[in-house]
Amino acid sequence: MLSWMHEGGQVGIFDATNSNRRRRNMLMKLAEGKCKIIFLETICNDVNIIEKNIRLKIQQSPDYAEEPDFEAGLADFKNRLANYEKVYEPVGEGSYIKMIDKVSGHGGQIQVNNISGYLPGRIVFFLVNTHLTPRPILLTRHGESQDNVRGRIGGDTAISEAGELYSKKLANFVEKRLKSERAASIWTSTLQRTILTASPIVGFPKIQWRALDEINAGVCDGMTYEEIKKNRPEEYESRKKDKLRYRYPRGESYLDVIQRLEPVIIELERQRAPVVVISHQAVLRALYAYFADRPLKEVPHIEMPLHTIIEIQMGVTGVQEKRYKLMD
Repeated sequence: MLSWMHEGGQVGIFDATNSNRRRRNMLMKLAEGKCKIIFLETICNDVNIIEKNIRLKIQQSPDYAEEPDFEAGLADFKNRLANYEKVYEPVGEGSYIKMIDKVSGHGGQIQVNNISGYLPGRIVFFLVNTHLTPRPILLTRHGESQDNVRGRIGGDTAISEAGELYSKKLANFVEKRLKSERAASIWTSTLQRTILTASPIVGFPKIQWRALDEINAGVCDGMTYEEIKKNRPEEYESRKKDKLRYRYPRGESYLDVIQRLEPVIIELERQRAPVVVISHQAVLRALYAYFADRPLKEVPHIEMPLHTIIEIQMGVTGVQEKRYKLMD
C-alpha cells in the first residue's frame, strides 16, 4: 500500500482490522512522511443487523466456501468475533472518521477528528451521503435525435420519429417498473433531446442537470466524424490515440466529464428512492463505469446503445445489473 501511494496513488483503502491502539500507532509510524492515514471505524449496536451481516458473511465469504455446515460456520465466526472483542480498543488517536449506527437507515451519527485538506474533506462528504438502502438506478440515453440520424456529434436537436416512439415505450416501462415507488425521480440534462424523451413520463418529479449534458465537442460540435477526419486530421488522430484524455479544442475530454459528474454521483449515492437518468453516451459511460467499478481506461469504450435501459441495483451485497432493449 505504501509503495503504491509512493508511486502516485491518491487514495488507498487498507482493509484490515487494526482493532487496538498499538497496531494503529505502528501504522501511523510506518506512514509518517509518506502519506496521511485516516482510520475509518464503523460501529453497529443493532443486534439484528449484526446477525444478518454474520449470516451474509457465512454465505458469501471465501473463508467459508469449503464449510458445508452453515451452523458450524456461524459458530466459528461468532467465536472469532468474541476474540476480537477481547482485544478491541475504540479509535481515539490520529485522524479518524467514526460511523455509528448508519446502516439502519435512521440517521445514525458521524464523528470526525483531525480531518483537514481537500481530499480528506471530500471523503467525509462522500461517507456522510452514502448508505446501503437497496434501490435501482436506471440509466438510458435519450431517444434517437435528428443529429444521430445525420451522424453529427453534439448539437441540441429534437428527437426523430424513432426517438419519439422510444420516449413512449420508456414512459410505459417506467410507469410499470416504478408504479409503487412514488418517491422516484427523473433526471435529465438541459439539452432538449433528453427533456423530450422524458416528457411522456408522468407522476414523477423531473430534475434538469447541466452536469448531465453531453461531452462538449468544442469547435467540432455539429460535425460528422468523416468531416473531422477530412478538415481536422490532427484532431481526429489525437482523439484516436487517447480517447480518455483527448480534449476537443474549446471543448471537453472524458476526464473533464468525469470531474463534472462528481456532484451527480454524490447525489445519486444519497438518494434512497429509484432514479431514472436520461442522458448522453459519454456521460452515461462515465456514470456506468463508476457504479459497475470499471477501470478508467475502459470508460470511452463502454457500449451504451440507444433505446436500451440499464438497471443498476444498489444494495448490501454490491451492484447487480439488468439490461432492457426496448427497440432495435
